[in-house]
Amino acid sequence: MSIKSDRWIQRMAIEHRMIEPFEPNQVRETKKGRVISYGTSSYGYDVRCADEFKIFTNINSVIVDPKAFDPNSFVDLKADVCIIPPNSFALAHTVEYFRIPRNVLCICMGKSTFARCGIIVNVTPLEPEWEGHITLEISNTTPLPAKVYAHEGIAQILFLESDEVCEVSYKDRGGKYQGQRGVTLPRP
Repeated sequence: MSIKSDRWIQRMAIEHRMIEPFEPNQVRETKKGRVISYGTSSYGYDVRCADEFKIFTNINSVIVDPKAFDPNSFVDLKADVCIIPPNSFALAHTVEYFRIPRNVLCICMGKSTFARCGIIVNVTPLEPEWEGHITLEISNTTPLPAKVYAHEGIAQILFLESDEVCEVSYKDRGGKYQGQRGVTLPRP
């Protein structure tokens, strides 16, 4: 198993539509000024956060249950900036839509810019033949409100190619998050 380089990522994104929309370079500045970087890096791809957020709230005093998740646990926000309350979290999704090859597993890690501010981005692995927008779990571990910017980098995807193809892929299993678009809540 080996980690894949920028050349492989670019080739797969263009020839096999693995990432759409795809940014072949590392973008650090736009017409609006400096941004938290996104796009292709040496051995990964930095994804952008879309402008749709679900901010966790306890106004309805519900119990968080992954088997029976109550969507009233969130307040919806569509904006260029999301303020996550202290010691809370929000869900968002990537701008990019992914189509993972059958012989590849992806690991997503938060960017250091956020980690150094106490903002943790958690994403479970992207399994072979999974496709969709990535739902991002963004935790504010600080006692202060934290800002997250839409359309800027938030996490990095690492691509690991296996030396043999899996017998059963996520698509073969009919995974419950296959083809997800936008922010996807827990499904039992």
